Amino acid sequence: MANPRGFLEKGRELPKRRPVDVRIRDWREVYEEMSSDDLRAQAGRCMDCGIPFCHNGCPLGNLIPEWNDLTWRDDWREAIERLHATNNFPEFTGRLCPAPCESACVLGIGDDPVTIKQVEVSIIDRAWDEGWVQPKAPGRLTGKTVAVVGSGPAGLAAAQQLTRAGHTVAVYERADEPGGLLRYGIPEFKMEKRHVERRIAQMKAEGTRFRTGIAIGTDISADELYARYDAVVLAVGATAWRDLPVPGRESTGILQAMEYLPHANRHARDANYSVPVTAEGKDVVIIGGGDTGADCLGTAIRQGARSITQLEIMPRPSDSRPGSQPWPTMPMTYKVTSAHEEGGERMYAVNTQAFLADDEGGVRALQLVEVEMVEGRFQPVEGTEREIPAQLVLLAMGFVGPEKGSLLEQLGVALDARGNVVRDDSYASSVPGVFVAGDAGRGQSLIVWAIAEGRACANGVDAYLRGGPSELPRPIPPTARPLLV
Repeated sequence: MANPRGFLEKGRELPKRRPVDVRIRDWREVYEEMSSDDLRAQAGRCMDCGIPFCHNGCPLGNLIPEWNDLTWRDDWREAIERLHATNNFPEFTGRLCPAPCESACVLGIGDDPVTIKQVEVSIIDRAWDEGWVQPKAPGRLTGKTVAVVGSGPAGLAAAQQLTRAGHTVAVYERADEPGGLLRYGIPEFKMEKRHVERRIAQMKAEGTRFRTGIAIGTDISADELYARYDAVVLAVGATAWRDLPVPGRESTGILQAMEYLPHANRHARDANYSVPVTAEGKDVVIIGGGDTGADCLGTAIRQGARSITQLEIMPRPSDSRPGSQPWPTMPMTYKVTSAHEEGGERMYAVNTQAFLADDEGGVRALQLVEVEMVEGRFQPVEGTEREIPAQLVLLAMGFVGPEKGSLLEQLGVALDARGNVVRDDSYASSVPGVFVAGDAGRGQSLIVWAIAEGRACANGVDAYLRGGPSELPRPIPPTARPLLV
C-alpha cells in the first residue's frame, strides 16, 4: 500500500498550466512538469482498496494501485513495467483519456479522487527520459503475415502486440504519416507529436512495417490485400462525421472539424505549411460542446480569431455529479478545459436553424433559437430567435461510424444497425480472416477503449493464425461498455 495516511494528509493536486498569455502564442503542451516529490505525494493518496473500482473504470484494466504504490516508493523503473503490462501507450492515454478510472476511484465517494492520470503520464515520461523504453523484438518469427488498416491507437496497439508475438505486420495508412487522429486530429497543445513519433520509431525497430500514403480499396484493392496477407485487421476508426443539413449549409466557410484541425496541426509542426483556412481575424462559431469542439477552440485562439462562440444543444451540465449518475459511473459534469480558460463564449441549449450567407456566398451569420426538452425531443422556445456573426463555422458534432466506401464494400463485411462492422467475441468480422478493432466496430468512443480493443483484437488474430490459444492478453468482449450513462 502507498502512504497509509496519504489521502488524509494530502489533497488532490494537478500540474499547473502555463500562463494563458504565454501559451496561446505557441503550440507547446499547456501543462508544466510536476515535481517528483509532488507526484509521489499524489500517488501516496491511493488507498489500496479491497476492491479497486479504478480497475473496472479503466477499459485496459490498468494495475493502478500497484504503480501508485511503486511511484510513492520511488521505484519508477518497476512502475513503468507494471504500467506497460496493460497499456502499450500510456503517454497517449495519460494526456488524452478523460480518466474514467478517476470517476470510479473509491476515494472519490467522499473526497477528491486520486490523480491517476497525472501519475500515469509522469511514469512514462520519466521512463522515456531514463531510456527504459526499448524495442521488444520477437525471439522468432511465425511466418504468418498481418495487414493492419489504420494507424490510430487501435491499429497501433494491435500491430505492436502482433509483431511482438512473432508475426510479420504491415500497417497501412492513407495519410502521409502514421498516427491517425493522434497525429492529425489532436492539437499539439494537447499532445506534442514527438510522443507519437518515438512510439512509431520503437515499433519500426521491433519489426512493424508502415505503409503510408496508401488508401486500401483505392490504391490497393481489398481483394489484393486479403490475398496477400494471412489476416487483416480493420482499425479504420469512425471517421464518418455528423453533418448539419439546415438551410445555408452550402455556404462557404462552413467546415467539419476534421477539415480544419489537420491543417492547423501540420502548420504547428511546420511553420512553412500554408493552411487553406484560418480563423485569423474572423468571428468563429463552433457547433458542438465536446472535446473536439474544445480542440477547435484552442486552435482558433492560437490563429488569432476575433471572437469565438461554442454552441451546444444540451443544457449546461451541473458542476457536481448528478444523482442520476452515481459513483462509479463516469458523470457528465461541467468541464473547463485548457482551451476554455483561454477565451471564447459557451452557449448551451441552443440550436442552429440556418446559416446566413453574404452576397458572395460566404457564411456571415447563424440563426439560432433556444431549445428545451419536451417529451424526449428538443423544441424551440418561442421568441428566442437571434443571429450571431460568423465568417468561419466549425462542425464538431461527433462521428456516426466508419466511412462506407470501397474498402468495406470490397471486403463485404457485415454491418450492424448503427453502421459499424459486426464482430464476434474474438473480434472476427463476418469475413474469415478479417478482424476489426476500435471505433470501426465499437462506434465513436474513448482512446483508452481503442487501445484496449487493439490489444484484445490481437489475441483473436494470434489465436486464428496459430490455430490454438494465444499467449497474448485475453480479449474483452466487444459488447463491453465503459462506466458511462
